[in-house]
Amino acid sequence: MPITQPNKVTTANIQDSEQMDELLNKKGDGGQPLYADSAYRSIAIEQICHWKNIESCIHERGYRGKPLTKRQQQHNKKKSAIRTRIEHIFGFMTNSMNEMYLRYRNFIRNQVAIGLMNHTYHLFRLVQLKVELRS
Repeated sequence: MPITQPNKVTTANIQDSEQMDELLNKKGDGGQPLYADSAYRSIAIEQICHWKNIESCIHERGYRGKPLTKRQQQHNKKKSAIRTRIEHIFGFMTNSMNEMYLRYRNFIRNQVAIGLMNHTYHLFRLVQLKVELRS
């Protein structure tokens, strides 16, 4: 997902989809396609993508009595291949860093903790890439 700010941290009562307009860059400003799961599919988000000239790669969802077609399932599978790379970051933080639960009561401390988790992940990834290059 194209992000304008390196660390945009909000309180828990604000949903990600409410911040979508702030988070997305315009296509000409380095914006990339928006990959998200079907929970983010809405007319409002599709309009934001259209206004900012961003390709929407949000998963399609089936409804009761109207399941996804084979073609829609194939498109979702292709989108999942891209989204998996992002989900692995959260999996790494949860499993290897044991840090997905923030214990601070102060918002600023939580914001700093999230920034440090992101930097720690990037350091681990840098080491991993260097090891792969040597192989």
